[in-house]
Amino acid sequence: MKTLFKIFVFIISIVLTTSCTTNKKTDITKYQNISSSIKDLYAPDKRVAMYNIEMVSLGESILLKGESDQAKAVAELKQKLEENGVKFIDSINILPDSSVGDTKYAVVNNSVANIRSQGRHSGELATQALLGMGLKVLKIDGSFYLVQTPDAYISWVDHGGVTLMNQEEYLEWNKAPKIIYTQAWGYSYQEKDSESKKVSDLVLGAQLKLISDDAKYYKVEYPNKRIAYVKKLESELYDNWIKEVKPSGELIEKYAFEFIGAPYLWGGTSTKGMDCSGFTKTIYLMNGFIIPRDASQQINAGKNVDPDLKFENLEKGDLMFFGKKATDSTKQRTTHVGIWLGNGKGEFIHEASQVRLSSINPESKYYDKSNTNRYLGSRRYLGEKDKMITNLKTDKVLTEIKQ
Repeated sequence: MKTLFKIFVFIISIVLTTSCTTNKKTDITKYQNISSSIKDLYAPDKRVAMYNIEMVSLGESILLKGESDQAKAVAELKQKLEENGVKFIDSINILPDSSVGDTKYAVVNNSVANIRSQGRHSGELATQALLGMGLKVLKIDGSFYLVQTPDAYISWVDHGGVTLMNQEEYLEWNKAPKIIYTQAWGYSYQEKDSESKKVSDLVLGAQLKLISDDAKYYKVEYPNKRIAYVKKLESELYDNWIKEVKPSGELIEKYAFEFIGAPYLWGGTSTKGMDCSGFTKTIYLMNGFIIPRDASQQINAGKNVDPDLKFENLEKGDLMFFGKKATDSTKQRTTHVGIWLGNGKGEFIHEASQVRLSSINPESKYYDKSNTNRYLGSRRYLGEKDKMITNLKTDKVLTEIKQ
């Protein structure tokens, strides 16, 4: 009897334990689902918004841990838990965090800053930022900074590529008159002489603070206070450039052809090397627009101009997208982007191994059967207002960080 009683007690204890565990798991799953819904609302794309929140059951309470740059999302999560009568311990790190201090900004100090998916030199190249470009600093971890670019991309940059600034310094940098470099590549010099020692290389779109000028050179200052001289024939006053630039299919084509033969570089956005969306992003930058970083983001901006996929009604400068079409069991996947030129030949230009011409016309020597067969549609940015597209002529670029 004692043996049977012990067996009975053992079985009951297992049932009760399993039941309690299941209840706790069900409870925390409910709140995890609430958190997931909040993430879908505030941070559906982890490339441009962070919401990495974990929940750990601590008996009658829940430990919230992780980090996010979406303070409103975190506040909503805590409000939902309170409304459900849940006790919780808040251990969430809100970005920018205390490691940043007053230096919540950084300005690119090299011709190109490599921005990586992880805070180490071996991290995958995620994107690049050009000389003079402002970044938001979210976290500092040793010699790497977690930053957000003007197109909202969040990744890590090495401290050597940027200069940290507080808000006053950053606003002063933004307001100062600047020049923009308008050639594919070149150099700045220590003296007003192209035979003098070089200060650094320059790429298309680089910006530097203007100090003074003469007939042939601009005297400029880098974010880290280096002084240099840049040829006037290779650059313009930024305010004049942005005022006079007239975005058009022809201007897009002009800049695109300057990149012919430029090498492919995953994550690249400069004339040193670029990927397909880095190419389109840079061409549009020189037409006065900041557009989304990746092809899978770019396809969601602008106006759909070819819903029937017949290559009809396209205009020079439209973005063409390629990838895997949706099936009954899989979603559409955008993996490539190019720029429609037309020119009566069905031509488009894109970065594939190098920047090159291709065509949808089987009779063309540039016929690209592979991409023609995986065409997903085209979007028009020129003349379209879209919250994902920043017009540098009319829109203000964010100059302060708000929680």
